[in-house]
Amino acid sequence: MDADEIAAGRARWQARYDAARKRDADFTTLSGMPVDPVYGPPEGVAHPGFERIGWPGEFPYTRGLYPTGYRGRTWTIRQFAGFGNARQTNERYKMILGAGGGGLSVAFDMPTLMGRDSDDPQALGEVGHCGVAVDSAADMEVLFDGIDLAGVTTSMTISGPAVPVFCMYLVAAERQGADPSTLDGTLQTDIFKEYIAQKEWLFDPEPHLRLIGDLMEYCAREIPRYKPLSVSGYHIREAGATAAQELAYTLADGFGYVELGLSRGLDVDVFAPGLSFFFDSHVDFFEEIAKFRAARRIWARWLRDVYGATSEKAQWLRFHTQTAGVSLTAQQPVNNVVRTAVEALAAVLGGTNSLHTNALDETLALPTDESAEIALRTQQVLMEETGVVNVADPLGGSWYVEALTDKIETEAEEIFARIRQLGGDGPHRIGPMTSGILRGIEDGWFTGHIAESAFVYQQALEKGDKRIVGVNCHTGTIAKDLEILRISHEVEVEQRRVLAERKAARDDTAVRAAVTRMVEVGRTGDNMIPAMLDAVRAEATLGEICDALRAEWGTYREPARF
Repeated sequence: MDADEIAAGRARWQARYDAARKRDADFTTLSGMPVDPVYGPPEGVAHPGFERIGWPGEFPYTRGLYPTGYRGRTWTIRQFAGFGNARQTNERYKMILGAGGGGLSVAFDMPTLMGRDSDDPQALGEVGHCGVAVDSAADMEVLFDGIDLAGVTTSMTISGPAVPVFCMYLVAAERQGADPSTLDGTLQTDIFKEYIAQKEWLFDPEPHLRLIGDLMEYCAREIPRYKPLSVSGYHIREAGATAAQELAYTLADGFGYVELGLSRGLDVDVFAPGLSFFFDSHVDFFEEIAKFRAARRIWARWLRDVYGATSEKAQWLRFHTQTAGVSLTAQQPVNNVVRTAVEALAAVLGGTNSLHTNALDETLALPTDESAEIALRTQQVLMEETGVVNVADPLGGSWYVEALTDKIETEAEEIFARIRQLGGDGPHRIGPMTSGILRGIEDGWFTGHIAESAFVYQQALEKGDKRIVGVNCHTGTIAKDLEILRISHEVEVEQRRVLAERKAARDDTAVRAAVTRMVEVGRTGDNMIPAMLDAVRAEATLGEICDALRAEWGTYREPARF
């Protein structure tokens, strides 16, 4: 790019920066030195390829979505939490919000993630252990008791039964007196990554995509600020994928959901802003920064050039980040505070929109109040003390970071091409990327490549080529065992008791009629969300709704592979 074009871009950025709202804050170094809001090539100097780097708030958004960077608003501190019953988790949420958290993120227990009630035989011993138990809208009311759902953004990490859980959230908001159309938050709903990595599905892909399409339509029409899909790379990376695989598989899944929306006749400029992303931030500092920058650039280009998005918001890749759970070690667990801080800083320098920092004891158990507070304070130290919020994309133009960004982008594009090849030449009922994803799931293509990457990394660890402090090097320690959070069996006993009382007190005839009506709507082309909401309002449980759909659609079993 020649000097005149660079100067014109800087002038466009300056005009947008001047017009944007900035926080009332001190944007100087610790020593009081003023710093510019963004840095670029010296005036009058050409920079080949600068159009791929650009300016913050301008296509291709390599350097961020907003001209102000974090000077306009900082990232949202969104700590992932959930354990025991709804009352216990409600107390943790109030602690997080009271300590400065900016949003909530709900972790559900395994029965809830699998669409099972707490009294289901398959739930035995699992209730409340890896997240909060939610059986009905009544639990959702307790979960957010005293928390204004119209005033706080809420993320829910659940995919298989995401749609009925979302309906329970909407009903809880209604019962608070909130206007559902004003709600803001994110539902994960990403079923592709379940087949690829996490394995928490209910049905075959087709019924899941039916529900997701209905949800996209409903939110675009009724709840425009709410994001019904958070396309998740986090679980793909935790399963053993490389940074480039995480990026490529996740964005390919995102393209698949774009194709789903288009196949429903939705306007990409209307529904695409409702797609958000969820990435892992691992411990290789610069690789992670490059990954996030490449993600924005790829998404913007594909949405514009392949899928026809014309609005800025439809081309924006907005993402939440969680520090890498798989990087935490049971050996010398206090070292995890350092790992988490480094990973969080990489996410911030990569321009994350919201962030969860893992607690030091999460490799052993759910976080204690103390370790949860340390994780929260880690973000606040970065935000308040380090100066990283003063300059947009401060590593932009670094030879190393730009080369890594380009390299990861190139690898991702090669993977996209292979996925599309898996789908064949068509015709494609939804779209070519979706066909490739479904074929890749069916053939074990994704799981095979992830397994190979995980194997290569494990070999490097065992040979000592890759090192983890406290695990295969620097293993001596004077540290003592941690006190960890333990979930009492009484949680399950009490949850089952309360569930039985609720079932006894409701109108069973109304429940059965509403669930039957929901299934009947599912046999038509009508949107299922209103009928599902009616079932939830009648106090149908999550298990009852999901069991009715299992009876109608069957269940999915992954083919055995060797």
